[in-house]
Amino acid sequence: MNVTGPMGADRVMALRAQILERNEALKNAGQTGSAAPAGGSAAPGSFGATLDAALKSVNQQQSAARAATDAYERGDTVDVAKVMLARQQASISFEATLQVRNKLLSAYKDIMSMPV
Repeated sequence: MNVTGPMGADRVMALRAQILERNEALKNAGQTGSAAPAGGSAAPGSFGATLDAALKSVNQQQSAARAATDAYERGDTVDVAKVMLARQQASISFEATLQVRNKLLSAYKDIMSMPV
């Protein structure tokens, strides 16, 4: 059982750095009049690919937590602390994903309500 998981602190910090880097690139592109991001078209590190990878990561964490819980309930030799850590990590990942979704929906609604 991997306690740090794919959405560990290093991964979150890397995503944060990537977001800040893209934000700076978009800010610079807006000042020069160019609308294209520095990375070009849909690169493997694009927002959609990053979001897809994050959702898959959350799904894997929830599956691992479910498997650990099932193994513990069956009476297999599983440390209860590892089971609780896996469940808590999956819960936090899900809550973070839910908050990102809520922020995206809020931003979408704000953009759609802007006068043209």
